[in-house]
Amino acid sequence: MAGRDLTTGPVWRALAGVSAPMSFGILSVLSVGVVDAYFLGQLGGLPLAAIGFIYPVTATFASLAIGLSAGTNATVSQSLGREDDPQVTSRYALHAVGLGLGLGVMVSAIVWMTSTLLFSSMGASDKVLAEIALYVPYWALSFPLLVLMMIVNSLFRAHGNGAISAGIMMLSALVNIALNPVLIFGWGVIPELGIEGAAMASAIGRAMAVLVSLAYAFKRGYLDFAVGFTTGLIKSVKELVVVGAPAAFSNAINPAGMALVTAAVATIGDAAVAGFGAATRVQSVALVAMLALSSGVGPVVGQNWGADKKDRARTALRQCWIFCIGYGAPLAILLFIFADVIARTIAADEASAAFTAQYLKYVGFSLFGYGILVTTNAAMNARSKAIYSMSLSLIRIFAIYLPFAWVGVWLFGYAGILGATVLANLLVVLGAIIAARSVGLFDTKQPLIARPAKQIAK
Repeated sequence: MAGRDLTTGPVWRALAGVSAPMSFGILSVLSVGVVDAYFLGQLGGLPLAAIGFIYPVTATFASLAIGLSAGTNATVSQSLGREDDPQVTSRYALHAVGLGLGLGVMVSAIVWMTSTLLFSSMGASDKVLAEIALYVPYWALSFPLLVLMMIVNSLFRAHGNGAISAGIMMLSALVNIALNPVLIFGWGVIPELGIEGAAMASAIGRAMAVLVSLAYAFKRGYLDFAVGFTTGLIKSVKELVVVGAPAAFSNAINPAGMALVTAAVATIGDAAVAGFGAATRVQSVALVAMLALSSGVGPVVGQNWGADKKDRARTALRQCWIFCIGYGAPLAILLFIFADVIARTIAADEASAAFTAQYLKYVGFSLFGYGILVTTNAAMNARSKAIYSMSLSLIRIFAIYLPFAWVGVWLFGYAGILGATVLANLLVVLGAIIAARSVGLFDTKQPLIARPAKQIAK
């Protein structure tokens, strides 16, 4: 069960060791959404509008996998930090995989059966619903595979092995992207499948990635049937659920909020939905570095908290905040300058492109705040304080984002939606500081920009 010890050496190096390779993995996965939007945009506005409705909903349910991954990371990384018996650590991993597979199958079946009601309630027109109906069956088929892939990848990161986790994500994305034009537009004997082909490509990519990740996990001993699946099952599930359930809910809140905001955007028209959806996928790619950091800070905090090296855990989160601020400033400038070019490349028509560009130009200046949110939530999950991360996300969405978005669209149209997004991203920074201090991950006696050499090195 050899892995990387994240409790020694400079904290920034531990963060970089896990986060840097993850940036490539996350970029590749998020690029799939952008590539889907690009190819489907060539078919017209309806498939792109359909993806605009589908994306926040599927991301909401994918939060189940993210939550279980957070629970897996917390239990496994803290177990490694405490230097538990290797069989105990392997048992946590095996139980997480079993729990994830069971829940993944259940959720995919529910979504498949209720998809028409779900998307029609969001405001999708009959023509858009017809496109969505082609996508959902393949998504439901592949969702349990996505859950498995994410949980096994969290095992790799908990052991400090971010490179293999990133490699698995890249494999899934590359297969998906390679198959996209073939299945969407057709090639040779393969007919043109449109949006159905995009869903099929994702399913095939996930299947290949799961096979490789499971084989590697068993080879390295991260998973082992010899430890006995039923032994300590209740205890493991309790520990996984303590973090996993609120973490899943916390991660579901953001895309669920996006789905409700998309419903507000739908009152403007299909072009606005298409433009808004395209902009949020570009935003996801722009946030890759901060999302990768949120993947890296969890194992670092978990291992160090388990080893009772709490100062190192605090230093890790403080350095994440500094990075988010330093990265967010040039990102905002670049998005403002190139918004029109990006929009014309990805949007299906001039109307959609205008909505995409407007979002990128102005919301970009607040994205550093969203980075602070996701890194703080990841650190609190690893600290087994997922209730705090859930509360922080709840406040951002339901106390700030949604109310101001609906009032904003009523008073100012699309500009009101953008103003609500900026406000939510900025105000959550204060909430992150308060929450981190409450769980012992932020010491106000240590300035945010301070870098005490002795503390960082120990």
